[in-house]
Amino acid sequence: MLIDRILGIPVIGPLFQHRFVKFSIVGLSGMIINLVALYVSQEVLFKNIDPEGLRLNLSLGLAIFFATINNYLWNMTWTWLDRKGKTKYGFFPQMGQYFIACGLAIGLQFALTLLLVQFMHYLIANIISIVLAAVLNYLLNDIWTFAIRKNRYFAIKTNR
Repeated sequence: MLIDRILGIPVIGPLFQHRFVKFSIVGLSGMIINLVALYVSQEVLFKNIDPEGLRLNLSLGLAIFFATINNYLWNMTWTWLDRKGKTKYGFFPQMGQYFIACGLAIGLQFALTLLLVQFMHYLIANIISIVLAAVLNYLLNDIWTFAIRKNRYFAIKTNR
């Protein structure tokens, strides 16, 4: 069946799992935090900073920082809760992996926002960039950060 084939594609299949719905809800909360922080930074905190490009860079950095902290805490305690204690690394190494994965997605979001802002309002550009970066972020965190560790004893025993 066509649906089964589509869901069998490694990049597409995971996007329609229950976990991705949780990840999306967390991402939505992060997006709201991101947009509020971006708006407050642009229009209040950094309003008097010139040139505009510097102001946008500072505003984006602050907005992304707050959203990332929010998303890590929620994803750790809700989205991937079932993998707690089963992952390859402990809390701090895993947090490092999360921030590296998010850093790649943030880099994509940042670059796309700066590109798209040339053609549309900065908030709309940022929303589009967040959605595209979210897909990359989910895939990296699901297959790397929160991956279930392989039981070495079981792997050695079954290979004999």
